[in-house]
Amino acid sequence: MVKMRKDVSDEDLADAAARGDRAAFALLVERLYDRVLGLSFRLTGSRAEAEDLAQDICAALPVKLRSWRGDGRVTTWLYRVTVNAARDRHRRLSTHARAAEGWGDWEVSRRAANAETAERVDWLMTAMRALPDDLRETLALVLDGQSHAEAGQILGVSDGTVSWRISEAKKRLKALKEAEA
Repeated sequence: MVKMRKDVSDEDLADAAARGDRAAFALLVERLYDRVLGLSFRLTGSRAEAEDLAQDICAALPVKLRSWRGDGRVTTWLYRVTVNAARDRHRRLSTHARAAEGWGDWEVSRRAANAETAERVDWLMTAMRALPDDLRETLALVLDGQSHAEAGQILGVSDGTVSWRISEAKKRLKALKEAEA
């Protein structure tokens, strides 16, 4: 255990903290926190990001200190840890931003497609009211997923009649669309 005096070096505190001395760790963090925070701010450009980064570094410091070899100044080593942590954070945020970036465009496209589909469905429902009952009923059944044979059974007509009615309904709907344009 290192005697906690003002003249104890940062390196001695780091060495003791790496061996589990909590008092040495607390004093080391107290001495170096403002430097880590200041560098974090200069690296991130954001006070909130800098505070988060500095706190993350301090939380990981007990484990990271075990990798400090003691062959240089602890502040130099800690600056490297801070720069690396800032790079990792920036990479992680960039990755998240790139991943999220396309979703906004995708959502806008999806909503536009949904609106266009809803518009077409509204137009079709309105236009189908203009069709004679037999054509409208046949078209409604086929649009609902019934095969021509099933629609014919339901309506009591042949498959060929269903096919003709669908063809006739399409012609009339196309003429209505062209008349609107």
